[in-house]
Amino acid sequence: MNKYKLIISYDGTNYSGWQIQPNAPTIQETIQENLSLILQENIILIGAGRTDAGVHAKGQVAHFSSSKNFSLSRLLYSLNSLLPLDIRILDICNVPSSFHARYSAIKKTYVYTIYQGKIADPFSSRYTLWISKDIDISLLKKGAACFVGSHNFSAFANEAHIGCAKNKPVKTLFRIEVTQNNPLIHITFEGNGFLYKMVRNIVGTLLRLLDQKISLESIPELIRLQDRRKTPAPAPAHGLTLFSIEYPMLEKSMERRK
Repeated sequence: MNKYKLIISYDGTNYSGWQIQPNAPTIQETIQENLSLILQENIILIGAGRTDAGVHAKGQVAHFSSSKNFSLSRLLYSLNSLLPLDIRILDICNVPSSFHARYSAIKKTYVYTIYQGKIADPFSSRYTLWISKDIDISLLKKGAACFVGSHNFSAFANEAHIGCAKNKPVKTLFRIEVTQNNPLIHITFEGNGFLYKMVRNIVGTLLRLLDQKISLESIPELIRLQDRRKTPAPAPAHGLTLFSIEYPMLEKSMERRK
């Protein structure tokens, strides 16, 4: 069996997230069905992470195995020809059998984008959270800094997945950077892993900080309590994009499209 890695970009607006679920369109199912059709075998596609409904991706990663030999460039062309325009495969390459899209990852980067202006922009409304009032960037940066480092992030895991979070609730956020390029504000999260809805829950907490619903001093205490019931609601999904996923040097060189 040969193993292959995909880099995937998608607009998540019309999908119920990455993971296959009954009676709802998902990214995983859409790609998997078309791969199976092209290769004429049952393909199981494994993603690096489960983006939830409405979340977008510029650099999602997935892998699959196949017993067949085929041209990678031809498969890339065929797959993009069949997929809807809101899903694009950016690259396909061979990877070692030890590679796993989820478990081999060493760093993931998410970006949450805010559009700050008196009037919403119809051309960015699918990808940004519109906030009409002025934003205190200094306070936003101070709040974000509270989450950097290794912490038990149970308080920021979606309640439906608390059981899953109990096994490995400690994650390390290497960096949270707030950058402003008017009218856009980007909050960039880099970490070794994220619990389900963790980024949206952190952003939701930062939004409440900006609204003065919570204080800057209360954030470390919210982390310490490890209780999702004590933390604010998540930020809307459409402002979040999975930007990139990094892996250690592979055991052998990847075979590029040919």
